[in-house]
Amino acid sequence: MSQSRSLLFDRWPRFIVRHPWRVIVGALVGIVLVVALSLTAGGTLVNSFSIPGTEAQHAYDLLAARFPQQSGDSATVIVRAPAGLNDPQIHARVDALVADLVTLPEVAGVASPYQRPGALSADGTIAQIGVQYAKRASDLQKSSPLALANLRDRVSTTDFQVELSGRVAEGQTGGGLGGTETLIGLVAAVIILLVAFGSVVAMGLPIVTALVALGTGISLITLLAAFVHLPSITTVFAAMIGLGVGIDYSLLIVTRFRQGLARKMTVDDALVTAVATAGRSVLFAGATVVVAMLGLWTVGIPFVSYLGTASAIVVAMTIIVALTVLPAILRLLGRRVDGLRIPGIAVSVDESETGLGYRLSKLIARAPIAVLAVALGLTLLIAAPVLHLQVGSSDAGTNPTSSTTRRAYDLLSAGFGAGYNGPLLVAVRVDDPAAVGTIQQLPATLAKVDGVANTSPAQFNADRTAATIIVTPTTSPQSQQTKYLVHRLRGETARALAGSAAQGFIGGAVATDIDLSDKISSRLPFFFLAVIGLSFLLLMAAFRSVLVPLKAALMNLLSIGAAFGVLVAVFQWGWLGGIFGVPKTGPVEAFLPMFLFAILFGLSTDYEVFLVSRIHEEYLATGDNSEAVGRGLSATTRLITAAAAIMVAVFLSFAFGSERVIKEFGLGLAAAILIDATVIRLLVVPSLMQLMGKANWWFPRWLDRIVPHVSLEGPAATPTPVGALGSLAAVGSNGIHAAAEEADTALVR
Repeated sequence: MSQSRSLLFDRWPRFIVRHPWRVIVGALVGIVLVVALSLTAGGTLVNSFSIPGTEAQHAYDLLAARFPQQSGDSATVIVRAPAGLNDPQIHARVDALVADLVTLPEVAGVASPYQRPGALSADGTIAQIGVQYAKRASDLQKSSPLALANLRDRVSTTDFQVELSGRVAEGQTGGGLGGTETLIGLVAAVIILLVAFGSVVAMGLPIVTALVALGTGISLITLLAAFVHLPSITTVFAAMIGLGVGIDYSLLIVTRFRQGLARKMTVDDALVTAVATAGRSVLFAGATVVVAMLGLWTVGIPFVSYLGTASAIVVAMTIIVALTVLPAILRLLGRRVDGLRIPGIAVSVDESETGLGYRLSKLIARAPIAVLAVALGLTLLIAAPVLHLQVGSSDAGTNPTSSTTRRAYDLLSAGFGAGYNGPLLVAVRVDDPAAVGTIQQLPATLAKVDGVANTSPAQFNADRTAATIIVTPTTSPQSQQTKYLVHRLRGETARALAGSAAQGFIGGAVATDIDLSDKISSRLPFFFLAVIGLSFLLLMAAFRSVLVPLKAALMNLLSIGAAFGVLVAVFQWGWLGGIFGVPKTGPVEAFLPMFLFAILFGLSTDYEVFLVSRIHEEYLATGDNSEAVGRGLSATTRLITAAAAIMVAVFLSFAFGSERVIKEFGLGLAAAILIDATVIRLLVVPSLMQLMGKANWWFPRWLDRIVPHVSLEGPAATPTPVGALGSLAAVGSNGIHAAAEEADTALVR
């Protein structure tokens, strides 16, 4: 073992044993300091982002440099008056609203619907008021969009309905911590932990430590927001991930500690063993998630990179708390960890030849091919809709009807057409005054493009070095036809300006979303290959096997494929949409596949390590592959099931939130973990390992010499007879595993 591992998994737990109060007080001081800094110097979350190297970003950069009045984001105020907008009283109220909008902070200009052609609906009951801001939504003071929302609340009535749309308005929807969802997830976790542990005290430890880690992680994210633009969903996303992995990791250590006590070990020995064994699994699994999330920097999109960094911070905090605060609390509790037992709930430590897992393994041993065929068939059936996966950015039409942006979307669609919810901005750079005439003819040229509802005249800056044209599509922002239109317009603009001293860029919110989707899609295969490759190398180093990591990589692909099949069915096709509060179908968010894959990579690796290492331990002790699969499955089924159930409950609670993107994250993660921990780990993996027999552990000698050795559960020990169960395998340089109570005790000595 390296010196660093000896320090972390030998000397550190012994220090905790001797000085638990020092560890707790030190942790509390650090936490208080982080929280205080976040409250005094923390930043705010935003709802805008940049995508370097894309045409939409070029359009923004051009306007920021040459036409700053048009470079900021905008809001559209929608007014609906059944009495008619030409009614004198309604007309006066609209004029008063326009006057109030002009006085709002950071507003650069307001366009009255009575002075702007096409701003009134055909029936004269719906009007558009354009509000141009001097900055992008991400750069505005928090009070600016809030002032707009407050004005809307003051003036909107049943006979004078006022709603808001646009980037600035979207910044006022969502982005909270998700208190209701978090509470539901916690309640579900409490119930599952009570059943798994049968003790109120043992149940409370994973909950408390997960909340401590989450609170500290959120504070660090708030500090990070003072320096970079973090998206508005960051805290909700962090809460979802932090609760899930925080409880899961703490569950592993608490379980290992209780198993040590059940084997009559001393409190100190049980604690050192738990940190040195289960603590390694926590560090291994958590580190893989952190590395995968930080790997999102390879995509080249700051918005994606920062969200990945924030997620990595929360996961890192769960690891730190699980390896510091939790062991110190366990040392102080000692055997009282099983206090306040729940009557009627009996928890067995040794389930090597009992329980559902062992009975299921016997069924698999008798008919592995049949079980494998059924399990794979079921998983592939669930994953089938992934073939129709459409990634993109959902528009305000998918928001709940309780939000002003959704009501504004519906009013614009009814009064003017769906395309008015996502106008495109053509930004033109003028390098020679001789090109002005060509640019003035450009709107008429673009109006002839199929899919264009109308175009505005070209508007020039003061020195005529830049111009803007508004193009309104006939289709909604999230429609595939709008995406095709953007690409057609870019080609047509380039042809129309060819040979002139001008260059045009198609930008705006819709074009930005399309560029985001295209850029992510182009990088996605490389990211997936990198994640799968890292998973393969880590598991190969740990298990000294070629087939085990190959199987794990394929299983990860299978589970995430099934998860995306569920997402397509619910969010694109509308199946069970009413249950999950999905009012309208639309694409899956473009950045979601990468995040789901990165997170599930670590979580699935955790379950794979826990199950397969236990099977390998039994195989080395008995030499019987079939019996090893049975015993390994039985010994790990309860813990894997409990950990997965908590994950599913936490993630699923967020699927019932208000924001669509959070629903997608929650349901996708819940579906993947459910399938991975049940169908994959209980049926597919054991069936494959039964069929592969001794080939599971085939590892060429030349490969053994060049692949570094990774110990997941402590230093190697001489194998002991089977009988003491519950320990995970420790892969040593000679492939020998610690398998029993004697090995645990030797580890502590």
